[in-house]
Amino acid sequence: MGKKEDKKLTKDQAQKKIQTLKKDLFNIRFKKINNQIENPAQYNEIKKNIARLYTTIKSIK
Repeated sequence: MGKKEDKKLTKDQAQKKIQTLKKDLFNIRFKKINNQIENPAQYNEIKKNIARLYTTIKSIK
């Protein structure tokens, strides 16, 4: 998912994507606690993507 792709989303699509990313974040956090995570950088990347989507939603009027 890139910055350009985010700008093409509708508000509803962005909100659905945020929900999906939040579920992924929850699962990664759980794996992190159990030391089962393969890619620790993925956690921060998902958080950044969620923030980008919130910014996109704010800019859509």
